[in-house]
Amino acid sequence: MKLDSTPIAISAKDLPEFLENSQSHLTTATIEPLEPIITASHKKQESAFVVFGTTFVTIFLAEIGDKTQLSTLLMSAESHAPWVVFIGSAAALITTSLLGVLLGSWISSRLSVKTVEKSAGVMLLLISVMLFWDVLQG
Repeated sequence: MKLDSTPIAISAKDLPEFLENSQSHLTTATIEPLEPIITASHKKQESAFVVFGTTFVTIFLAEIGDKTQLSTLLMSAESHAPWVVFIGSAAALITTSLLGVLLGSWISSRLSVKTVEKSAGVMLLLISVMLFWDVLQG
């Protein structure tokens, strides 16, 4: 058995090919360090920004022109105290969002994501049918 006196440098990219072509008499090898990899904590931060942005845009677009915004507009016009109305409506929206987040977190710890999605779809479909029925009866 012959021992090599010089180590062979292998990069991470060459390793699979090297292993396929290596001879059984190879006795010494060194592996270079891998290139820097994005850490999991950096991925989580990026992911948190994406979740925040998606949530903000979705809720912002859904709330434009809805009955809550129109009610706030009317209350501000009637009360002549727009900042007080703003603080009251912001506190109410924060509270309802907190309830939604807490309830969603509690539900997701007990049910799978698919079950929650299907349940939400069935509930929205049921509400749509009830509203349509109400229109037909009206």
